[in-house]
Amino acid sequence: MKKKFGLLLLIFVLVASSLVGCSQSQDTSSGGSSDVIKIGVFEPMTGANAAGGQMTVEGIELANEARGEVLGKKVELVIVDNKSDKVEAANAASRLIEKDEVAAIIGSYGSSLSMAAGDIVKKAEVPAVGCSPTNPLVTLNNDYYFRVCFIDPFQGTVMANYAVNDLGAKTAAVIQDVTQDYSVGLSKYFIDAFKELTGDENSIVEISSYNTGDQDFSAQLTNVKAKNPDVIFAPGNYGESALLIRQARDLGIDAPILGGDTWESPEFLSIGGDSVEGIVFSTHFTAESPVTDVSKVFLDAYREKFDKEANAFAALGYDAYMVIMDAIEKAGSADPKAIRDELAKIEGFVGATGNITLDENGDAVKSAVINKVENGEFVYLTTVEPK
Repeated sequence: MKKKFGLLLLIFVLVASSLVGCSQSQDTSSGGSSDVIKIGVFEPMTGANAAGGQMTVEGIELANEARGEVLGKKVELVIVDNKSDKVEAANAASRLIEKDEVAAIIGSYGSSLSMAAGDIVKKAEVPAVGCSPTNPLVTLNNDYYFRVCFIDPFQGTVMANYAVNDLGAKTAAVIQDVTQDYSVGLSKYFIDAFKELTGDENSIVEISSYNTGDQDFSAQLTNVKAKNPDVIFAPGNYGESALLIRQARDLGIDAPILGGDTWESPEFLSIGGDSVEGIVFSTHFTAESPVTDVSKVFLDAYREKFDKEANAFAALGYDAYMVIMDAIEKAGSADPKAIRDELAKIEGFVGATGNITLDENGDAVKSAVINKVENGEFVYLTTVEPK
């Protein structure tokens, strides 16, 4: 009788333990028992795009310090280096979803790196918010990818307008990095807009290409010099672009050289030196012209923390994080699908880089800034509003 009683007691204990275990498992999966919400970040902290990734992460971390809680829970950043590599970017996104079980993801600097993670976040149904990937393909046909920056069709048109209307250019040469979706896409939109503005199908007199990591651009520049364009458009990574401009000036090419938002990096100035004086590029934000009250808060906090002026990539990182916090709060949940649904509704969000409204593709509709290099510094020229 004692043996039977002992056996029954053992069975009761095992069943009870099993039920408790199931209950705990269910609470954890729903986030009910956790007091932490994880936000993944995959940015290039090393490699060719490292400066851009590092600047972006500064803004994300600053935003996390400013708003480290939502729904009464601590927000934890899980930062993974995508090493400026497409395969590593895909692996980083997979790790954040499968191992770290993040509620949402921020990244990445570099359109190609963001695109590498696109199918992964879509299949896993975990929302991602890009800070500065401007190629339209990042969000195209992907309900789970959003961004807080403008896109290349607008950026390319802005720079073509500047070339034609401000510089009086009638001909242009384009030098692109064919291994970067960003450079190829932005070049295409500049070319299309430039031809339309000039009304001349032959106004693009030369299109030359190179690869990421190249150091010698003499062949491309020799071709460009022979065509004597009024202006040169050469979007690419800050490192290669700065070297290209130095070599262009050494060859005696004195035509104005224009570029895109990737040029806003201290490394661009240090590598380019005196050769980059006078170049003009489009970007997302300038500390010289705060556009909202949040801009001022961000700028003051950034100066206090980093003892320097903020750049566009830090501001975009700040906004990407804050947009996600806003979506979580409105959803009343850290469930990825619920966050996605609220992100899709973002309209008139007041951020550091301006008022952010996401369109049907998840792209931000917002203004562009044009900067110029003067006396070794980035100087604000003007702001261009979308039509």
